Order: sequence, then C-alpha cells, then structure tokens
Amino acid sequence: MGYSRAVRIDNLIEVSGTVAMENGEIIGKGNALEQTKYILGKIQKALEKAGATLKDVIRTRIYVTDISKWEEVGSAHGEFFGDIGPATSMVEVRALIHPDCLVEIEARAVVGEG
Repeated sequence: MGYSRAVRIDNLIEVSGTVAMENGEIIGKGNALEQTKYILGKIQKALEKAGATLKDVIRTRIYVTDISKWEEVGSAHGEFFGDIGPATSMVEVRALIHPDCLVEIEARAVVGEG
C-alpha cells in the first residue's frame, strides 16, 4: 500500500491506523479486549522505534465495529494510558480492513513536550 506504521517530523509522531493483524493473521479473533491490547502493544513498539514512549502520546482515535464492546476496549486503553490520559475518541464504524478486525487505533505523540 505504500505507508508507514509511524512517521516522525521533528517532535511530532503520527501512528497509522493499527489493527490486530500480523502476517495476514488476526490476533484475538472475536475478542475486542485481546485485539486492543495487541494493537496498543504494536503502537508502543512503533513509538519506541520513532524515539518516543506511551507517555508522549497526546491523542488516540479508536474505531470499533461494535460500540457495545466499548468497556472492553476502554479497559485495555486504560491499562496502557491510565496515568497518561491522552485525548481520545471512540467511534463505531461499519467495517475495518478485514472482517475479523474489531478495533483499529491511531495515535499522535509529541516528544519533549511536558
């Protein structure tokens, strides 16, 4: 597709929409909590590769295919960001890139901004 997982320009890092898929396989099929945890771990690794940490995240956008799973998704988000508290949105969408993907998350980080 010609995209990057994360792009850094100066102190700004944008992490692309990330789903729980690895080598074409869905991680946590049918489980929004497991998918969210996997996605946030993947985002964490992308941030680290770009020279940031989760503490640098100022915004997340969460897309879910079933908003009734908001508590599961929110619980996982809280495990990663509870003390950080980035601005966030959770929006229900009709579909994601694969029918077994239940969650997709984007993140924005600013490095060196207290």
